[in-house]
Amino acid sequence: MMKQIPNIFTLLNLLFGCMAIIAAVQTGLTVSFDSNGQQIVEIPEKIFMASAFIGIAAVIDFLDGFVARLLKASSEMGKQLDSLADVVSFGVAPGMIIYQFLRLSFAQQEDGLDINMLCLLPAFIIPCAGAYRLARFNIDTQQSYGFKGVPIPAAGLLIASFPLIFWYSYDKGSWILALLTNKWFWYAVVAVVSYLMVSTLPMMALKFKDVTVKKLMPFIIIAIISVISAISLGWLAVPIGFIAYVILSLVYKQQA
Repeated sequence: MMKQIPNIFTLLNLLFGCMAIIAAVQTGLTVSFDSNGQQIVEIPEKIFMASAFIGIAAVIDFLDGFVARLLKASSEMGKQLDSLADVVSFGVAPGMIIYQFLRLSFAQQEDGLDINMLCLLPAFIIPCAGAYRLARFNIDTQQSYGFKGVPIPAAGLLIASFPLIFWYSYDKGSWILALLTNKWFWYAVVAVVSYLMVSTLPMMALKFKDVTVKKLMPFIIIAIISVISAISLGWLAVPIGFIAYVILSLVYKQQA
């Protein structure tokens, strides 16, 4: 029974990933009209819940590995189950968030609500890239102390931050909101994040043969950047921290 405890955590990760998908799908778009009769299309604030569920799934994803090591209950089944849960929580659910923002972006133009489905399908390149990365990770024995390509939880959390950035932008006419309602921005996010996941670029991991200040330094730098960004820029700290992680991984060239 003790050996199943980590798997229970993994299934909780999957559960919250499913809840995130439901929250994103049910959010939809709302249509209203201003005093001049102009159509206003908005994404309801409850898309927050998709971000929250992905965040909870990430915490559980960290805990299942910790619990497995603590109980010495790591197994091949647990490894496969973890990947299946991750592709839902950090692939499909973030893909649905991008899908909704793409719909919102197209809705800003005339007849945008009737956009062809083909224009929205790029959102699902994210879960496809994530699934490919996880499959490669599962058969690669050389990623014990580092990663090849950005790990899918990092990519999922990055995308989950965008609804929070959108709704917590102080000025409703700000450049941030204009950016997040631009379809080309979302296509760029899909292309860049998908590439980073399927690439073999060396990415850092919090796994060391021996802990030294030198090895911890890039993580300390990322933590400092993230804290300062969080204090001054709010949820923008998440993409800033993500960018810092990618850049420092490449600078330090920690081999996977």
